[in-house]
Amino acid sequence: MDPTVQDFFHDFRQELLAGAEAGSQFQLAEFMRLIADELTETGFVEGFEFCHYRAPRGMRVDGYWFNDENALCLFVADFDNRDELDSLTKTEVEAVFKRVTNFFEASRNRELYRELEETSPEYGLSRDISDRKDQILRVNFFLLSERVLSDRLQVLSDNEIADTSATYHIWDISRLQRQQASRGQKEALDINFCEMFGREIPCLRAHMSGNSYQSYLIVMPGEILSTLYEKYGARLLEQNVRSFLQARGKVNKGIRTTIISEPGMFFAYNNGITATAQEVKTVENESGLQITRIKDLQIVNGGQTTASLFHTHRKDKTSLKEIFVQMKLSVIDSEKIEETVPLISEYANTQNKVSAADFYSNHPFHIRMQEFSRRIWAPARHGEQRETKWFYERARGQYADAQSKMTPADLRRFRTEYPRSQTFTKTDLAKFENVWEDHPKFVNFGAQKNFVRFAERIGKEWEKSSDSFNEFYYRRVIARALIFKQTEKLVSAQPWYNGGYRANIVAYAIAIICEICCRHKKSVDFMDIWKTQSLNSALVKALEVAAKFANDSIVQTPPGISNVTEWCKKDACWTGLQAKIGELETSFPSGFLNRLISHAEQETRMKDAKKTQKIDNGIDAQKRAVEIGSHQWKKIAQSLSEKKAVSLKEVGILKIAQQIPHKIPSEKQSLVLMDILEKARAEGLHVG
Repeated sequence: MDPTVQDFFHDFRQELLAGAEAGSQFQLAEFMRLIADELTETGFVEGFEFCHYRAPRGMRVDGYWFNDENALCLFVADFDNRDELDSLTKTEVEAVFKRVTNFFEASRNRELYRELEETSPEYGLSRDISDRKDQILRVNFFLLSERVLSDRLQVLSDNEIADTSATYHIWDISRLQRQQASRGQKEALDINFCEMFGREIPCLRAHMSGNSYQSYLIVMPGEILSTLYEKYGARLLEQNVRSFLQARGKVNKGIRTTIISEPGMFFAYNNGITATAQEVKTVENESGLQITRIKDLQIVNGGQTTASLFHTHRKDKTSLKEIFVQMKLSVIDSEKIEETVPLISEYANTQNKVSAADFYSNHPFHIRMQEFSRRIWAPARHGEQRETKWFYERARGQYADAQSKMTPADLRRFRTEYPRSQTFTKTDLAKFENVWEDHPKFVNFGAQKNFVRFAERIGKEWEKSSDSFNEFYYRRVIARALIFKQTEKLVSAQPWYNGGYRANIVAYAIAIICEICCRHKKSVDFMDIWKTQSLNSALVKALEVAAKFANDSIVQTPPGISNVTEWCKKDACWTGLQAKIGELETSFPSGFLNRLISHAEQETRMKDAKKTQKIDNGIDAQKRAVEIGSHQWKKIAQSLSEKKAVSLKEVGILKIAQQIPHKIPSEKQSLVLMDILEKARAEGLHVG
């Protein structure tokens, strides 16, 4: 076997064991979480709910997710905590898939739920499959394995299970290794139009021959676009906030009306879509230039158009034969995708604006959070001598990348400074924050949708005042991370916990604590948690009480809703909990309220931190202005003056900048220079 896969298996297993111990999880649950997180982060699935069920008569399921396209994802594990890397044969693959398809078929056609315990996660899943059987258009089966798939099995054909279209996906340890080796980037879609649709796609070349940049104008048939969206879903959309907002919103009424009433005018009425690709294959024949293949097709503007075609075709049974969509396709080198695609998306789209950079990994918010995490030492925990840091992964795979070329000594030092248990991603951050600052239902929507909600809010707040995101904010994030992680552990340790709904219980337990604090006009002392890197005993006890209360409440679903996880996504779930919170406070430890701080004290801390951040911003701007240098500032001044794009005040400050290093702009002047720099970039000037 490939030694790199062997090494990856060993590292993956150690991470799994450490994660299971740190999170008080069963090893199977941690195995599923690790791989499901990878699939969610890279867009293969929208979310994941753990649901382990094994029956003696050949049925098994280990997780699920219902997505917005009326598709169900069912997950099954091939996991036995093996010490050595082994092969997964075709016969074993078929046997494992047979167990999960048996579960689906029995749930859909034979009302399996009637034989299951009503409070169990498998009951809710099985009941939902039965209740939704006429709405589920497709079931996607995922086999997650700790072994390496045999070379003899490469493709599993789609088919039908219980009158439902079915697809099969295998994620073995080798595929996971390849995925992570690509630094967390999703597997590129490779669309062969001749194989999939039996035809090429006519196009016009929109670039000069010999030009390194390639672009094409395409008239894309609506049927093909709808089919691609049905097959690939979110993977067809560039993974950013705007794409999710476009595709997950309601079907645009204007688009729907045109499809149904005036399909022949769709091309004229619709603005079309903007897309990128890593590679395009073309042929020239008597009909002109034709595209035969596109590698990594990504729609960066037009997600709503694409989704509306699919949904209108499905729901209204409307033909798309007369529908054509104009597509502008740009071929982007893989090394420049992270830099170029956000700009294409920003400049191409004027609808559903979120923020200037749409909250990509390189949005200033994420860069600042990363800078804090690399610079700020967390105090040593009680009984420990060494301080540590928390590692913020603003881009998937940064933690692993940072260690990839280290010597053994450097590796030990790095892992001591940044313990694996103290890493967190963008979606983790959104989870830690939204459970306090927003409706807890969003945390139950899954990592990506919760992140969309978080990004909408933070994007607006950043535009309003970026100084609010300062060292105090960062330390509060870490305190909230500690609360979240501790709540996960204590839920797993409770005698009443039966192994299901932990994520739902944790979200609502913390939301209950937040609600009680608000009612008393007080706040948890997050800085005390930061200083000790732990929770005081009164808060831990309060969380235990809140978790039990949340569990007892959410399992009592109303008539017509059998799946607890789905119930937790409803406004009514939280409203019902809020109505009963008053009776809960008497069960809290007496010291809980005494350890809280007033809202006034919390506001004072936030205001002081904001002032400090404003000073830091000025210092950073001054440093950046000096780094750019007088020559560049002269170039900027000349270009913007010719375009009459600078004010008299800006002209004066630019004159000072052109005298660097003999004369240094003040911090306040440097902040203005940073605004001028952004203006120059918007005008197409490549500087800095």
